Amino acid sequence: MIMWGGPVLGCSLLASALLLRRWPLPALAVTLGGSVASVELQRRQADDTLIVLACAAGLEVCYMAATRTRKVSVTGAAMTVGASLLIALVGAPFAGLGRVGNSGPPAVTIAVPVITIIAWLIGHSIRQAHAQTDLVRAQAAAQTALAERLRIARELHDIVAHSIGIIAIQAGSGRGVFDARPEEARDALAAIEAASRETLSGLRRMVTGLRSAEAEPGREPPPLGPAPGLADLERLAATTRDAGVQVEVDWRGSREALPADIDLSAFRIIQEAVTNVVRHAGTDRCQVVIDSHDGQLSIEVTDGGRGADAAGTGYGITGMRERATLLGGDFSAGPRPDGGFRVTVRLPVPGTAR
Repeated sequence: MIMWGGPVLGCSLLASALLLRRWPLPALAVTLGGSVASVELQRRQADDTLIVLACAAGLEVCYMAATRTRKVSVTGAAMTVGASLLIALVGAPFAGLGRVGNSGPPAVTIAVPVITIIAWLIGHSIRQAHAQTDLVRAQAAAQTALAERLRIARELHDIVAHSIGIIAIQAGSGRGVFDARPEEARDALAAIEAASRETLSGLRRMVTGLRSAEAEPGREPPPLGPAPGLADLERLAATTRDAGVQVEVDWRGSREALPADIDLSAFRIIQEAVTNVVRHAGTDRCQVVIDSHDGQLSIEVTDGGRGADAAGTGYGITGMRERATLLGGDFSAGPRPDGGFRVTVRLPVPGTAR
């Protein structure tokens, strides 16, 4: 019988290793059963079996605490403690480990439970760390998704609001002169057509970018053509002039190329501010001052219209403030003391654009 103890324990450990990943509790049961059988077959070496049991069962309990539910891991720990008590009955007295004190219980009844508890605590800590990591990752993904939704909302608002405002004004103007001054009505229809085409182009560009990102997640979308920037201010001024508002653009300081994100956001902010003038200010003139120097881009849009009413009731002010904040800039908007409305933006420019 003595010759069979080692092979029985070895076979049980091998079988347990094969079962552990899919069936951890049966795997632990095989380890514990092999340990009890080994002690029964070679009682003189029960202390060696105890060492193997403590190491193997401890690792399995740690694995279960780290990867399975608390119910499963606690069950595994209880099975290990129970097996240690059974080994104490089968294999006592233990030759090497002896007893605690002169008449205390066999050391297996203390050593294995202590090791099991430590292993369970380590595994539980690993599980909590993984859960915390997953939570942080999920929160980051949610924040990224929210930021993307806000970006899309801003782009949609900026693309559509300006053009729809121009279209509405031109449609009303054309209808008013349709019979008396057909030439002006035709000019209004031409302006409506141009604004509509520009809006469709912007929407197509956005949809193409979104579909490209969805089709190939994790990869940069293909080039979609140049995004609007401060170089398009003359076109914006011409469109706004057709809607009845003269936009005076005053460039100051350096006119070097800006980083793409700053260039786009600066244009969108000016576009939204000018759109508010067209739709809400009740004036035929506004001024845009752009000043770039000492690593800072300053923008000021002012008008002499109705003041507080020029902000409107939509999301334009919110979108402009979000754009400035995302770039680490400052934004302010409000009525002027002497009448009218002012939008002021300051954006840091991180070095020379390339």
